[in-house]
Amino acid sequence: MPGIDKNSGPFRISVNRDARSGLTEQIRSAITQAIGEGRLKPGARMPSCRDLAAQLGVARGTVRSAYDMLADSQLLEAKGAAGTFITQYPPITISNSVPSVPSVALTPLPDIVCDYDTPPLTFQMGVPATDAFPASVWSRILQRHARSSATQPVCYPDPRGSLALRQELVAYLAMSRGVNCQAAQIIITNGYAGALGLICLAMGFRDAQAWIEEPGYLLACKALGLVGIEPVPIAVDEQGIRVSEGIQRAPAASFALVTAGQQSPLGMALSPERRSELLAWAQENHRWIIEDDYLGELQLSSRAAPALASRDSAGRVIHIGTFSKTLSPALRLGFVVVPLALAARFGDIAAAMAPASGAVSHNAVAEFLREGHFLRHLRRMKRLYAERMEKMMQALQPHFPQLRRGGLAVIVQLPAGIADRIIAREALAWDMAPSPLSAWFQRDELRQYGLILGVTNMPGDGFEQCAQKLRQLVDAHLPVVTSPGSD
Repeated sequence: MPGIDKNSGPFRISVNRDARSGLTEQIRSAITQAIGEGRLKPGARMPSCRDLAAQLGVARGTVRSAYDMLADSQLLEAKGAAGTFITQYPPITISNSVPSVPSVALTPLPDIVCDYDTPPLTFQMGVPATDAFPASVWSRILQRHARSSATQPVCYPDPRGSLALRQELVAYLAMSRGVNCQAAQIIITNGYAGALGLICLAMGFRDAQAWIEEPGYLLACKALGLVGIEPVPIAVDEQGIRVSEGIQRAPAASFALVTAGQQSPLGMALSPERRSELLAWAQENHRWIIEDDYLGELQLSSRAAPALASRDSAGRVIHIGTFSKTLSPALRLGFVVVPLALAARFGDIAAAMAPASGAVSHNAVAEFLREGHFLRHLRRMKRLYAERMEKMMQALQPHFPQLRRGGLAVIVQLPAGIADRIIAREALAWDMAPSPLSAWFQRDELRQYGLILGVTNMPGDGFEQCAQKLRQLVDAHLPVVTSPGSD
């Protein structure tokens, strides 16, 4: 049904009983204008006469008369029990009765996300392998829970998310990430972004300062700025975030946002020494640590490091996890684990302002965990990603001498000042989506240039042709070196 409503929606019908024109004419005119302006699309299904009459508070015969007039004008087509539809080719021009207001549909965060609702491209980060997902097992589980949900009594679900999933996460986090918690400490969220938003709401961090890693996750930096938090970039080295620099640059920061398991995007784990420093800073100064468990369970080179929250004895770490990198970003499924002292407050905020999504996908993931499919899937993914990492390195090395591994990506170093953002944008035309390294830095004096190439999705013909094309794109932006004797 199109968005026809007398109060809201892209198409509004309002009826005025004091107007000179009759109610039937007002309805006919409003629908005609909406079709002409493109707000009602060809082929769209109209509400029934009964439904629209109830919405507008008029008699059903009034709406039926308007529909008949529109059908005579070849704008509507009645298809019996199937309903009434806008004709595919309505004979009408845009009405001039209301000035047309030009508008531009902007893609959210265009400097971070190249496009939405499209299949993953070669080198794209943050998207798991689409060719190795256990689709048949997942489909069977999901269908079973969808059918079960349809027969359950209608009720408001727990705003913290399905209890079944939260209980499975308690067991999974204890085993794989070393985090000991209760189901009441876990709130299911709409992905990582939903978790970060819930934390900012519950903790009241507005107008505060926060340490963020330099280089660091683009979305996190953008999100903090949008909610009125000042992100202070703190450099990372081979041991992770430099805690001493954070204390020097922003001693009054309310929290630190870190990727302790695998730094995003460089891939190193936060060293034991730095973990101790960071936890001591939070405990002694009554500060908070938000741990983004980015790829924590997908460590390719060695056993995954325990989560930072596993060492938190003072209740200062808020842990964020997500299924976007392990199962699918389409699930929009993440979770936050909060200290027990904060559980009631987070539950209240979730219930009032950010409740979890429906329980069907939650319960399906819970069963996926409970039956062991998730751990088996992770083991397969680690083997597959390790193989693809080696194949990508072999394809890139003849063309790019300066390479380094970074989590589930390969980082190609480029000369200072090279237009890596332009190269990344031009690569989209070749179905490649590298991320420009320079965009991950906030400070010009620390900025590095290069391309971050995700390894998860490999094209059918391998990485070799992509590596060659990438080399051509880079060469087109290298400065021309002239010989001393040339003019």
